[in-house]
Amino acid sequence: MFNKRLVELRKQKNLSQYELAEQLGFSRGKLANYEQGTRQPDFETLQKIADFFGVSLDYLLGREVEQANDTSLSKAQQDIIEFFMKLDGKLFEEQPEELQKVLEQFELYYRMYKEQQKR
Repeated sequence: MFNKRLVELRKQKNLSQYELAEQLGFSRGKLANYEQGTRQPDFETLQKIADFFGVSLDYLLGREVEQANDTSLSKAQQDIIEFFMKLDGKLFEEQPEELQKVLEQFELYYRMYKEQQKR
């Protein structure tokens, strides 16, 4: 999905592969490999591309964010997700229920920590 989003975003800005590659600071061949899906960028490159286009990494990677019970994620939950995504973008890619369990555990530990600090 990343390669399709990259092509879509580049075309929306009316940029050639050469022009975009030049603005991002890498070769046209490297960009062509990303667009063809024969090569995957590292996290730093993904972030650079997302920043250039003004989109989130989730959008760039084609992820759909589902919200349980129509409630948005808390800031703490968003920070935790961002932390794990920086570690490994595929850590929870296929297991959203596992991510939810991890978030719940972090919240539990955080509450316990806060209680301990009050004493």
